[in-house]
Amino acid sequence: MLDPLFDLSGKIALVTGGSRGLGYQMVKAFAERGADCVIASRKIDNCETVADEVRSLGRRALAVQVHAAKWDSLDAMVDTVYAEFGRIDILVNNAGMSPAMPSHEVTEDLFDSVIGLNFKGPFRLASQVAKRMSDGDGGVIINVTSSGSLMPLPGIVPYGSAKAALNAMSRSLAAEYGPKVRVNTLSPGPFLTDIAKAWTPENREHVPSAIGRPGIPEEIVTAALFLASPASSFTSGAIVRVDGGMNIGQ
Repeated sequence: MLDPLFDLSGKIALVTGGSRGLGYQMVKAFAERGADCVIASRKIDNCETVADEVRSLGRRALAVQVHAAKWDSLDAMVDTVYAEFGRIDILVNNAGMSPAMPSHEVTEDLFDSVIGLNFKGPFRLASQVAKRMSDGDGGVIINVTSSGSLMPLPGIVPYGSAKAALNAMSRSLAAEYGPKVRVNTLSPGPFLTDIAKAWTPENREHVPSAIGRPGIPEEIVTAALFLASPASSFTSGAIVRVDGGMNIGQ
């Protein structure tokens, strides 16, 4: 029997960037606890693979190809999901990217791409879904940011700045669409997802944090379940850090 605090039976969850990494772990965790899932990313084949896995658990699933920085693509996705399921109960704004390079070498196109995927797109999706949730039975929105939004990290300044904007956005949307809609930020630190393949062996083993190592993807699950479920019924406008205790003040 599922713990009632983490029981998502009958809920509809939409996760952008849900075909791999932390997004995939969230999709799997939601489905295992009863949610029907929408998996969205630019690579539809990867989404279909995860959708099949969700269906194997006895849940409904929908794979959607979306450009998470383009408002028309996001709006079309929302219309598709509502046509299929009638509502969204849980939205996870997880898609993002963080190309590293010296700030003085960042081109305007790259800057616009980073801001588009990490802030402009999530704003559109969260605001449109929040309005529909508010007009309906309510819901939960989780915006995935990064420890880079809370501490100075050289070489990824546009990314960290966009994620910091996402933190501020979450608080404002929580105030605007509450109490029926709860909006929170999930702030991961370094995790051993696909991006870690480019790290040095030292960085894959050691991190300057209280725990001292990167996270493994499954370690995002309990925080995501907390924010998505009734367990966080009195939590809104918050930043939940899952970063191993990084020294944010440095």
